[in-house]
Amino acid sequence: MEANKDISLLLITAFYIFAGVSHFFSPRFFLKIIPKWVPYPKVVNLAVGAIEILLGAAIYFEETRMLAAWGIIALLIVVFPANIYHYQLARQKNRQVIATLIRLPLQLLLIYWAYTFV
Repeated sequence: MEANKDISLLLITAFYIFAGVSHFFSPRFFLKIIPKWVPYPKVVNLAVGAIEILLGAAIYFEETRMLAAWGIIALLIVVFPANIYHYQLARQKNRQVIATLIRLPLQLLLIYWAYTFV
């Protein structure tokens, strides 16, 4: 059982660090899905990327794990409107509708995954 927890910890660490780095290397993807009402989308994109990298690294260490897990949960809740907006855009364009729809409840699984480290 401990091995599964260790693998899960490595995966969540890599997942959020990779996601964060992606904000810097593929900003156009993220900028497209930031709702129009969000001010300074370029700054927000970079800030979210930096936060994901920080939380991804912090969850690895036992001393910061619980705080990082709560941070990831909060971040997933805060960015959820972008996922809804992405789904709405997909419906308008009639492209990637199923993928963006599946992504919505996937957020709950990601929240649960982070919660397992609280």
